[in-house]
Amino acid sequence: MAGPLDAGKRLDAFLHEKLPEFSRSRLQSWIKQNLVAVNGKPARASDLVKGTETVLVTPAALAPLRAEPEDLPLKILYEDEDVVVVDKPAGMVVHAGAGHHAGTLVNALLHHFATLSSVNGDLRPGIVHRLDKETSGVLAVARTDFAHQALAAQFQARQVEKIYLAFVHGRLKRESGTINTPITRDPVRRTRMTTKLGSGRSAHTEYQVLEQLPAGAYLRVRIGTGRTHQIRVHLASIGHPILGDRLYGAPPRVPGLEPLTRFFLHAHRLRFQSPSTGEPITVESPLPQELARVLASLRGGHIE
Repeated sequence: MAGPLDAGKRLDAFLHEKLPEFSRSRLQSWIKQNLVAVNGKPARASDLVKGTETVLVTPAALAPLRAEPEDLPLKILYEDEDVVVVDKPAGMVVHAGAGHHAGTLVNALLHHFATLSSVNGDLRPGIVHRLDKETSGVLAVARTDFAHQALAAQFQARQVEKIYLAFVHGRLKRESGTINTPITRDPVRRTRMTTKLGSGRSAHTEYQVLEQLPAGAYLRVRIGTGRTHQIRVHLASIGHPILGDRLYGAPPRVPGLEPLTRFFLHAHRLRFQSPSTGEPITVESPLPQELARVLASLRGGHIE
C-alpha cells in the first residue's frame, strides 16, 4: 500500500524502495510483463505514485545472475590481447535482458573466450556497445577491464568511427545530409524512440546516397553518437524508414520483393584505437548474404 510520503515517486523507484532485495531492472521487467498491478490494473514503470494506491507484485521466476557459456556459432573478424571484434548476425540479442537469458552473443563469447572484461557485471561481460537484435555487423568486445575503459572513453568522446549500410524507402532530395534531432523514448509506444517531442538526448547522424533505385535508396550512414534505435528513428523522421522496419513506419511489403524477416541495416565498419598501442584498428563486415540478395533483387526488379 502506498502512503502519502510516496506521492510523486516513479512506480519502479517506489517498488525498489519497498523491495530492495530485487534490482530496479528486474522490477521494471516485471512491470513490462504486467506482473505489477496498481489498484488492480497494469501500470508503467514511469507512472507516478499518488500515495493512496494498492500495489500488487506477482514475482516471476528469477533469471540467472550471471551469463552462462553456450556453444553457439561466432564469426570473429579481429582479435588481439585487448579486443575481440565479431560479426553479429541478425536475430541475435547482444546480452541477457527481459525474455532473453540464453542464445545471446554474450553466451557465445563466454564459450569461446576464457576471460572478458568485468566492468559491466556478470550479465554483460565484455560488452562496450550494442547493436539492435535485427541489426547485423561489426561489434567490439573488451577482453580486459583496462581495454573496456579505454574503448568506453573513445565511444564517449565520439572518437570511434561507426559506418552502417542501410536501404530506405523513397527518393531522397539530396545526395547527402545530416540529422541532429534529439531522441527520446516515445511516451505512448514505449518500444519506440521518437524525435517529435523536441527534447531528449543529442544525436548526430550523417548519410550519403550510394545508389538511388525505384524502390528507395541504398545509403552509407555514419553516426557520431550511439542512441537507442538512432539510425532507424532519424531516417524515419525525415520520411525515409528503413526497408523492413515496421516499428518505424516501413510498409509491410514491397511489390516484387519477398517479405523481409529483418530490416535492412548493417554495421559495416568500426574504426578505433588499440587500447595498448594507440594504433588505429579498422574492421569491416561485408553485407550479409540475405541483404545482398535483397539488394540484387531491388536492382534487377521493376519495383512500382
